[in-house]
Amino acid sequence: MSKQAAEHHHKAAEHHEHAALHHKEAAKHHEAGKHEMAAHHAHLARAHHEHATHHAVEAAKAHLQDHGKASPTHA
Repeated sequence: MSKQAAEHHHKAAEHHEHAALHHKEAAKHHEAGKHEMAAHHAHLARAHHEHATHHAVEAAKAHLQDHGKASPTHA
C-alpha cells in the first residue's frame, strides 16, 4: 500500500473516532435535556463521518493508481 493510501486510511480512522466521541457527547446532552447541544454534537459527528468517507475514497483512488485495478477480494 502506498504511503498516500495508508495516510488516507489513518485519517479515515481518526475521523470515525472523533465521530464516536461526538455521538457519545450528543447522547449525554440528550439525556440531560440539552437538546441544542445534543444536536450540535450530532451535527459534528455527521461531519466527521463524511470526512472519513472522503478519506476512504481517496485511499481507494491511491490504491488504484498504485496497482491499476481493484483488489480481487474487493472488486
